[in-house]
Amino acid sequence: MKLTIPLRRSAILLALLLTLTGCGDLFTDASGQLSPEHTDSAASTPPVFNSTPAPTPTSTPMPTSTPFPEYDLSLMMVGDNLLHLGIIRSGQQEDGSYNYDMLYENISQQLGEADIKIINQETILGGNDLGFSGFPFFNSPTEVGDAIASAGFNVVLHASNHAADQKLQGLNHCAAFWREQHPEVMMLGIHGENDFDENGRIAPRTGSAHAGEGQTADWRTDERGIGYMTVRDVTFAVLNYTYGPNMEVIPTSIMGHLNILCDYNPQSGQLDFTSLNPQVLEDIAIAREQADVVVVCPHWGTEYVTTPSSYQEKFALQMTEAGADIIIGTHPHVVQPVEWIEAENGNRCLCFYSLGNYVSTQKEGICMLEAMAWVTLHVGEQEVTIVESQSGAIPLVCQYTSGRVRFEGVYLLQNYTQEQAARHGIRSYGGVTLSLDDLLKWSSEIFGDSTLRWPDVLGETLSESAVSQ
Repeated sequence: MKLTIPLRRSAILLALLLTLTGCGDLFTDASGQLSPEHTDSAASTPPVFNSTPAPTPTSTPMPTSTPFPEYDLSLMMVGDNLLHLGIIRSGQQEDGSYNYDMLYENISQQLGEADIKIINQETILGGNDLGFSGFPFFNSPTEVGDAIASAGFNVVLHASNHAADQKLQGLNHCAAFWREQHPEVMMLGIHGENDFDENGRIAPRTGSAHAGEGQTADWRTDERGIGYMTVRDVTFAVLNYTYGPNMEVIPTSIMGHLNILCDYNPQSGQLDFTSLNPQVLEDIAIAREQADVVVVCPHWGTEYVTTPSSYQEKFALQMTEAGADIIIGTHPHVVQPVEWIEAENGNRCLCFYSLGNYVSTQKEGICMLEAMAWVTLHVGEQEVTIVESQSGAIPLVCQYTSGRVRFEGVYLLQNYTQEQAARHGIRSYGGVTLSLDDLLKWSSEIFGDSTLRWPDVLGETLSESAVSQ
């Protein structure tokens, strides 16, 4: 896949070349004529004869251009941060406060290496004063957001089917929390009442985040809710939508406050789950004009089904045709395949249909297998390419214990053991077991050749066959 970067570097190099060569000497203009300030003096000054031989003119060597220093960037994303009550209680400290840094400790290496770092915050941070709750109407501590920022994530997604669990009050509180408490994080997917200007349009926002290897990533959101993050010379557009708010009709109170993936009647709010919202395609086309890499993050699919639905496939093809380069999906609570999508207009897109959960205490063994999306991009002087051999799914396992306090850790599947599986807290549900063999089998069947191992994904050497054209 080829993603074109604006040719602003070429303009800079041309200006530098003109400066070095001078395009003429000190006394002539660009056409070779004497410049006005030297015309009279040249005409009135008699020639001077010199008995010494004139020096042999030597040509000035043309400056050699410095090769563009090519480099790699990386994007990572994890799935649903699904805060069941057992996870919430795991963050309670002895003094009664809450801290959730432990949720992300085991992926600190990956967060440190990646430039764009995305998490899907499934549950709303609706305000601690409302109390904490799990399924079916979630409300999670804002301290979860503090831990997300502290871990190094620079993009958080909130367009999920649980975004409206605490109604407009929760949406308003969550949007204000990110805007006021963590301006270093680009939050997408929802809009609070204070996020609109006097004309009722989404007010653009800006900020500065941390990227990989000490890099800074400047970000902005526009009046459509599209996010743009620039790392070095490359601008990523990130777009986030959900199929709906766990209702067939969008309440008037939240219309416009939640980015909707499916088409709907703007008067009645009635959703059509079989059709893609035209605004999504318009947004992708606009993002395509302004960004080098377009990333679309849809909340979609059928829960607990490891194959994409016909609507996921249809929507993914439409988004690819519109200009999406990478699609990373969430919502089904299980992982789904990773594949390249090729549209008839020649566009090509890397699609992760579902990453599954990141944390949860769900009751099905297949829900404990999850994935981290990893995409390596190689930046040349004129183009950006996805490195296929270093892009795909890194399988993970969510481990929890029995009892009220449940979270233990998220582990790389490649390091997970049968001993861990045998003591997994899922057995407390009765009749449910987990085995390493099952996890490996599911991973192989679903991901196949798109499975990545850590740290092989960080390979430094690029071969011609490794770069997708």
